[in-house]
Parts: sequence; C-alpha cells; structure tokens
Amino acid sequence: MRSHILLVLAALCIGITPPPLRSQGVVPETPAGRRLNEWLAVVNRGDAADAARFQQDAFVMPRDPQGMLRLRQQSGGLVFDRTQESIETKIVAVVNQRSNGGSVLVTLETEPTAPYRIARLELRPGEAGAPVSRLGEAEALAATLAEAERRASADRFSGAILIGRGDTVLFERAYGFADREGHIANISDTKFRLGSMNKMFTAVAIAQLAETGKLAFSDSLAKHVPDYPNKELATRVTIDQLLTHTAGTGDIFGPEYVKNRGRLRNLSDYVAVYGSRGLEFEPGSRWSYSNYGFVLLGVIIERASGQSYYDYVREHVYRPAGMSSSDSFPEGTMVPGLAIGYMKDGTGWKPNTDTLPLRGNSAGGGHSTVGDLWRFSRALRGYKLLNAPDTELVTTGKVEMGPRAKYGYGFGDIDENGVRSLGHNGGAPGMNAELKIYPRSGYVVAVLANLDPPAATEIANFIGARLPAN
Repeated sequence: MRSHILLVLAALCIGITPPPLRSQGVVPETPAGRRLNEWLAVVNRGDAADAARFQQDAFVMPRDPQGMLRLRQQSGGLVFDRTQESIETKIVAVVNQRSNGGSVLVTLETEPTAPYRIARLELRPGEAGAPVSRLGEAEALAATLAEAERRASADRFSGAILIGRGDTVLFERAYGFADREGHIANISDTKFRLGSMNKMFTAVAIAQLAETGKLAFSDSLAKHVPDYPNKELATRVTIDQLLTHTAGTGDIFGPEYVKNRGRLRNLSDYVAVYGSRGLEFEPGSRWSYSNYGFVLLGVIIERASGQSYYDYVREHVYRPAGMSSSDSFPEGTMVPGLAIGYMKDGTGWKPNTDTLPLRGNSAGGGHSTVGDLWRFSRALRGYKLLNAPDTELVTTGKVEMGPRAKYGYGFGDIDENGVRSLGHNGGAPGMNAELKIYPRSGYVVAVLANLDPPAATEIANFIGARLPAN
C-alpha cells in the first residue's frame, strides 16, 4: 500500500545528455554528485522534518517526504558503493542497503543550471550490476531457481514465485516460513498480503461499472458521493483523476493515520477522518501517489453498485477470474494459510502485526496467492473481466510517474529495458508483492513475500530482466 511502482520517488525527464564519463570509489564533485550526497544524508538521518525540507527545497517537483522515511526504514540506511556514470548534471551510482546487503541502482539528474535541483530520481533495487543479457526460457528458469535458493538461504527472501506463459505454469516454488515460530513453511498456495495490488482490482471494478453505464470516467466525485464533507474538492475531482493519482487528494499515511488507525475499519471511516481537508494541488496538474484517492474510488463503487466494495470485487473480479484464495478480511479473522509478515528491526525479524490496518480496502491491504494473481492476469488478458477496448484503456499508461514508467488506471505501464510490462506492486513493513504481465511475450511473473521490501521486487526484477523478450 505504501510503495510506489518500481520505487520511483521523483521524476522529470530533461534533455539528451552527452556520453557519460565513468568513475569509481568516491562521489564525484559535480552538481549531481553533491545532490546525491545530500539525498543520502537525509535518507540516513530518517528525520521527518529534515526530509520534508529537503523534498521541498531540493526537488524541481516536490514529493511526499514519507517516501524517504520508508526507504530508511526498509533499507536500514544506504551506503554509497561506486559510480557507474557521471556527468555534471547526471549520476548513476550503486548504493548498498545496510539491512540486507542488497544493492540499489540510483539514477539522479539535476536541472541544467544553478541551483541544480533534482529533476529525476530513480531507484531500481537489484539492478546495480552490469546490464543483463536475456536468456532462453529454460536458462532463465534455471537462473531463477538458483537465485531464489541463494536469497532464501541468506534469509533475504521468504515467499512464493510463479512464472507462467499462456495457459502453462512454467515455474512455481515457495521458500521460507509462513510462521517462523511455528516452523510452518511457505507453500505455493500460501496466502500473502498484497499491499497496493488491490488498486488493480479497484480499477477493473470502476471500468466494469463504466461499461454498464453506472458511471463515467469524467464524472466528479460529487456526482456519486454528494454528501462528501469537502464540497469544493468533490465537485472538482474526477474519477479519471482519482484513477491516475492526479486528483490532489493527498495520501493517508502520517500523523493522522497513526492517531486514528484503531478506528479506520470501513471506507466511510477514512472519509470521516480525511474528508474535510482540501486539495494538495490543482486536479490534473501533476502525479502524486494517493492511497486516499483509491479509498474514494471504493466509496464510488459502493454508491454506484449498491454493494459493499468487498462484495462487489468478490462477485465481479475474484469469482470470474477463479481467484478463490483472494480477499480482504478484517484483522482478527482466521484466514487459513495466511503468512505472517516479518519486518526487520535491530534484533532480527519480528511480526508486523502492530502496523497492519484493521482491514484491507480499495487502496490495498488484501491477500492472495501467486496462483490467483496468475489467474487474474489470464482473465484480464483474456477479456473475461473487461472488454478488449476497456482492458487496453485501463492498462495503458496515461501519466508519467518516472523515467520509462507511466500510470494507467490502477496499473503501471513500464518500459523494462525496451520490454513493456503491466501490473502493480505493493509493499509495507513485512510484505512485498509484484505482478508483471508482459503482453508481447505472454510471460507473467508473480512474486509474493512476507518480508520487508524489496524482497519480492528484487526477485521479480531479476526474472524480468532474463526472460525472453518475445
């Protein structure tokens, strides 16, 4: 729920740059290098006020400072390793995560003149080495097996992996423990928490209601929720903008969430807490990831369909897709086969129980299996959930959210080194999820982990970089 697609924290593409110079060992004394040093220092301090000031002052397009704080929590801090590319206004560097030893490839570009604010910042976990050559299918599956076993033996991965193509599952394995104390192993049918992946199901539900004429993407929030507390916001924000994170409705997480976590059980509870606040920016003017926007889409689904969000998704998304192991039950409900999430602290792994919302919702927090995610992808691409034009509408990127990355309606549309992938990820303490659908080759990669990010993201990126492009 709290992660952004591919961990892209800020992006504004700028002009073509000359061929890079290569250096190694120390951060170059360039405008880009100095900004990288500043960014690393702020991440590692983990101070909220410091992060807010830096995001406001150092970026061309200020972003949510919570992203830096989550990065500090998930990585344990970042340590500069080496420079791969460097020119005055661009640096590509490898940094290491203190908590798990994993590497992250950081690309930072500044504006072309002083004060050299950050125009682009991209983080790609697990992609810090030299470019990877694509393999044949058998070789890619063998490489996946070896990498998954290596990470699991180092306690850097616990979860399940599925690779499919067409109607065939090519690879399906599980690693680690669903319950460490009880020594219950993960299996391929173990249920894992999804984080933000629920957004795909929410977007499909909205598009289904559009197909039946119960709403239009251009409708305002006020048309379907006339009793929304902030009338001005409700009349200006559209469903299209909520779906693309361009509505300016803000996010959920922060002091208000911490204070009210114990009462946020239903979608209406979120509206009661956050519904009076105003817009963060002019609707449609820019992209800013908003869990609250997808909460509001859940409210719209309830008003337009006459069903609860949960009943609607069960009946119109999970059931036709054959997703019998997916849902969003309230915390405290006995869910057979659900893995416990484990987050890293100074003494090791501990359950993430105290961080969980009271119930997953239209923004995230449900659970599923890798098999159900594969079935969802097949139903989606087989037009069992939406007709062909609306499937393309939902999954096609509309708004830039980072370099080579666009956001559609609840789906990321990503260029992975020239290969297009569709899907969504999810992450929070003790959970990480990735679904990658490759429309050209037909491959589907689903990875679910009951450990902190980037446990699933690194494996998914490893697989995606090696599978055949066609």
